[in-house]
Amino acid sequence: MQRLLAGALMAAAFALPAAAQAPAGQTTFVQAGRLLADPASGRVEAQKTLVIQSGRVVRIADGYVSEPGGKVVDLQDSFVLPGLIDSHVHITGEQNPNSRLETVTQSSADLAMSGARFARRTLLAGFTTVADLGAENNAIFALRRAIARGDVMGPRILAAGSSISVHGGHGDINGFSEDVMHVLRPGSVCSGADDCRRAVREQVWKGADIIKITATGGVLSNTAAGLGQQFSQEELDAIVDAAHRMGRKVTAHAHGGDGINSFLKAGGDSIEHGTYLDNEGIALLKKNRGYLVPTLMAGDFVYRVASGPNNFLTPAQTAKALEAGPKMLDMARRAHQGGVKIAFGTDTGVSAHGQNAGEFALLVRAGMTPLQAVQAATVNAADHLGLAAEIGALTPGKAADLIAVKGDPLSDVTVLQNVGYVMKGGVQAKP
Repeated sequence: MQRLLAGALMAAAFALPAAAQAPAGQTTFVQAGRLLADPASGRVEAQKTLVIQSGRVVRIADGYVSEPGGKVVDLQDSFVLPGLIDSHVHITGEQNPNSRLETVTQSSADLAMSGARFARRTLLAGFTTVADLGAENNAIFALRRAIARGDVMGPRILAAGSSISVHGGHGDINGFSEDVMHVLRPGSVCSGADDCRRAVREQVWKGADIIKITATGGVLSNTAAGLGQQFSQEELDAIVDAAHRMGRKVTAHAHGGDGINSFLKAGGDSIEHGTYLDNEGIALLKKNRGYLVPTLMAGDFVYRVASGPNNFLTPAQTAKALEAGPKMLDMARRAHQGGVKIAFGTDTGVSAHGQNAGEFALLVRAGMTPLQAVQAATVNAADHLGLAAEIGALTPGKAADLIAVKGDPLSDVTVLQNVGYVMKGGVQAKP
């Protein structure tokens, strides 16, 4: 049953609506000066042509080839690689000085409309697939459907919807009057193992592709509750068990080492942030064959805001930002050196949408090579999200998601911050 559910989700995620497809029977020939078709191999080939039909790569030809009636995309002066994958975004919002006010003034429809704007920016930046890990259910699920239909321009979205959170903790509503908080509190907040099973099952029922939980306190929750573990072990066990029984992976927002380790002991699949990841956590991630999503941009952003002259964070948020932000780069370095699998993710929505590729330079600063950073955003992220059969490479049979840049990202990874061409599912999005 779990395999059937996963297969159905994958089919839905990769269905290309008629409005978004190339004309029936048309073949597209993408002529690449340099091509990294399979980042896992690291092999860059020169003067290749990707032959694309019905939104998928059907073959890779030597030289620059075309056929009468086909569409030619001339990227002979460019470096072509698979579309990028961001494993952690919040695409319906963006941190700003008015964020607290927007919490009580924006409707689900407002959030979905903002999400449409941010989705376009994300796609044009070269990110053809994202995982949205925490948003108002109606807004994110409507946006996911609209993009899949071709009504809205944006990346393919896997959505968690509302995060599974403890009462009063990170993911709950904090810092407003009690009357307001009762209205805004999401149904995914829970206490006790049975209630947490209920919350997971309801999120699946409402449309979640993946279950996101807040295993520890968080920087941007407006409460001085620290960054340590907030769920009990019994609650974590129940959450992971309930999600896996319904064919969903579980990923955890987690800063404190206690919450990281408890979640992984429960069989959790991946860790977001991981600020206080210790040797035990590294060993558990490797044992679980789990992924770390370091979100280094988020740590860098909140620290710069909290320590700058125009800090708009609350006192509780500021204290946690100053504590956690500077530690994340070293954490990623230790995890990489320890052999932990790393998937690219930014927590964008904390930082600005469309600037996701800034994470690459931070990953390199943390000790990864440019190729390893690219792998994190392609083959690793595809594997992490359970989509390795569909995306992450440009080998025959996979979705025709590709980008092109001037320069060589394997020598200078910052060139990925200036993507000149984007194709998603065989359809040109940029220029």
